[in-house]
Amino acid sequence: MRRPLPARRLDSRPLDGRGLTAEVARARRATYGPNDVVDAPRRAWRDLARDTAADPMIWFLAGTGVLYAVLGDRAEAATLFAALVPLAGMDAFLHRRTQASTEGLSSRLATTARVVRDEAPRTLPSTEVVPGDLVLVAAGDSFPADGVIAGGDAMQVDESSLTGEAWPVWKRPLPALPAGEAEPMVNGAHWGFAGTRLLTGAARLRVVFTGGETLYGEIVRTAAGGARARTPLQGALARLVSVLLVAATALCLLLAAVRLWQGHGWLDAFLSAVTLAVAALPEEFPVAFTFFLGVGVYRLARRQALVRRAVSVENVGRVTCICSDKTGTITEGRLRVTHLRPAPGASAASLVRVAALASRRETGDPLDAAILDEAEERWAAPRRVDVATFPFTEDRRRETAVVREDGAGLLAAVKGSPEVVLGMTALAEPDRAAWSQEVARLAAEGHKVIACASRPLDDAEDVAQEPTEGYRFAGLVVCEDAVRPGVPEAVAACRRAGIHTILVTGDHPAAARAVAREIGLAAGEPRLLLGEELERLAADGAADLRAVDVIARALPAQKLTLVRGLQAQGEVVAVTGDGVNDVPALEAADVGIAMGERATRSAREVAAIVLMDDNFRTIVGAIAEGRQLFRNLRRSFQYLLMIHIPLVLSATLIPLAGYPLLYLPIHIVWLEMVIHPTAMLVFQKTPSGDGLARAGATRRPRFFSPADWAVILGVGLLLAAVVALGFVRGLGGDARVAHARAMAMACLTFASAAIAVLLSGVRTRIARVVVAATLVSPVLFVQVPALARRLHLEPLHLDDWAIAVLGGLFAVCVPPALRALARRIERGSTGAAPPRPRPADRLLEGPC
Repeated sequence: MRRPLPARRLDSRPLDGRGLTAEVARARRATYGPNDVVDAPRRAWRDLARDTAADPMIWFLAGTGVLYAVLGDRAEAATLFAALVPLAGMDAFLHRRTQASTEGLSSRLATTARVVRDEAPRTLPSTEVVPGDLVLVAAGDSFPADGVIAGGDAMQVDESSLTGEAWPVWKRPLPALPAGEAEPMVNGAHWGFAGTRLLTGAARLRVVFTGGETLYGEIVRTAAGGARARTPLQGALARLVSVLLVAATALCLLLAAVRLWQGHGWLDAFLSAVTLAVAALPEEFPVAFTFFLGVGVYRLARRQALVRRAVSVENVGRVTCICSDKTGTITEGRLRVTHLRPAPGASAASLVRVAALASRRETGDPLDAAILDEAEERWAAPRRVDVATFPFTEDRRRETAVVREDGAGLLAAVKGSPEVVLGMTALAEPDRAAWSQEVARLAAEGHKVIACASRPLDDAEDVAQEPTEGYRFAGLVVCEDAVRPGVPEAVAACRRAGIHTILVTGDHPAAARAVAREIGLAAGEPRLLLGEELERLAADGAADLRAVDVIARALPAQKLTLVRGLQAQGEVVAVTGDGVNDVPALEAADVGIAMGERATRSAREVAAIVLMDDNFRTIVGAIAEGRQLFRNLRRSFQYLLMIHIPLVLSATLIPLAGYPLLYLPIHIVWLEMVIHPTAMLVFQKTPSGDGLARAGATRRPRFFSPADWAVILGVGLLLAAVVALGFVRGLGGDARVAHARAMAMACLTFASAAIAVLLSGVRTRIARVVVAATLVSPVLFVQVPALARRLHLEPLHLDDWAIAVLGGLFAVCVPPALRALARRIERGSTGAAPPRPRPADRLLEGPC
């Protein structure tokens, strides 16, 4: 959660209790704009009504109702107009669900803020907060913008809206504004973030970022705008819908012509054609896809992966190869002391003491910071008075400090390159050679090794000259950029899921290989190429890049070569980067991932996803979320196809065979009120087995295999046959059309519930509610005489219910059961071991 602190935002304003003047605040508001997290205001109900009115079912009902009214059948017209109310309400609810993630995030923001203006506290709308403002935040209040903590005590903050972590985070004031850098990085412990809430204590916040520049603003803007982008699958769905519309139009014209030829009249022909058109209209497919896409954007944001383009939600689930930076992504991005090798007769404490005496915090050297942190954490930092310092340079490759410790005389402490420091000691040649071998061994493992030594000085010695000999060797301090926790497990999960991970770094091959082994690339035996070797092999066209695990000494142009080479070999590539030099590779990748904490603005702009925590585990989590999203959408589409096929076939074939109309407009309304919420809401959380299961598609995604299509068509055709037979049986010898329609509707609704249960596992409360409502609806609408008459139905007998329920279950269960049996027979004939079943596909993979 570290963030850069642009000094220009504060104009070097000190971290004191002074606020802005009203005049300065107006000028800053003109410069930075209002503190609005979302550009557009929240959608008004009239906008929601306009979206709801775009539903063709609304116009179908209204038009048909008007037609019945004109023809004098006012009871039927009233029934259709009454059906508009629940249908419009359902559409409004689903549209609101689509926007729920964005509006839910926005609702967490503070609406007012207590700001110091003209040296007096004032309560203002949070939209008027500007960079440089001093905001007073009390316990229970939310931070109105991103800023540094200028003062306060006992501050605990709930940051779950940003991090997803439930426990409070302690905050402390920033002691002083960092000097010497235009945008120094400030630790998250000193930041207060918009959308987070102060639980205890009181805080004074000096505002730095407002509106869309806050971390919270990025999430809200992404959730609001990302889902509007058109993805390849959306394009494919649009083409599919176009084909289905043409086919539906042809069927409608054919049905109308046949009904006229059969002598049923113009009204019957018109209603037959319109009813079939509405039943066949595939509007649920693009609606469901857009809905799931918006949910994916929100869920990835909660995993600290901010999606800049919605296409990434689709692509991230298909990633087959990750080209990852080492520093800051695989590793923590900072040095730590990991091993101490004290010389004989010395202790670890004395070794760290010498190293700390030769280190200075003000240099900004990560090595000095690591040594001093180690000294402060494990031992008391030595008290000293600096007498003279001889700083590190590339030529000298050492740093020497002459200090006077409490109660002791002068001491010279030196740390630096082992070969240089060893040459300054009085070690015997065999001992020096042994230590050199140890240095070589540690360096080969990817460690940064420095040697330390010390020498007492007489007060009479000239401290203006650096002592260069006679030192007593203290030992070796071994540092490394430690691997982030959880990365080896994430790499192993990628390997199990068929995702190839490639470590790309500019580091020395030994360091790169050591890190690759530690995280488990290629089961501890990584294949390494140098950047120049990669370029040469790619030019020859002979490189199998899928067998490479580490690219060391890599240049930006070579990283781009790697990405294009992998794509040419059929991989879907995700690339991480943070600098301007990474922009070409980020732009060329299928999923470009910028590091949120340290990425340049240009890297963020071309990246499809921005990580808030720069952690490799977050990438793997995002891929898992993307694959789960694809599985959920796949099951939703399975359901839509399995229920639409019998609906369209029965609506077409029954009237063509000369029977009365199977579905009246009110029946289509009923079925739409079952199908629409089931497809949108039941499949949001479905069985997944392994969270990062093996992907079923690469560069050319497809929803279903030929075997899957066979099961879908089998279920659809069998269910259509069951509906048709139930209708014919219900007619009987006395042509009881209402009874026959009730049989067909009962069969379809129970089959819809069965498909939803088997595909989704009904793992959420809303899924259980939707399925329960589906099961209750036929009992309510068929068995209650008053409702049944209004819907042109007739109550069923017990044997009718048994036939409808069992017939629907038979149609749903037989095709997958036959497929499972065929697979077992095939495995038995080949002697192959059965593959692990996919829990995600229980309807397509096995019998009921």
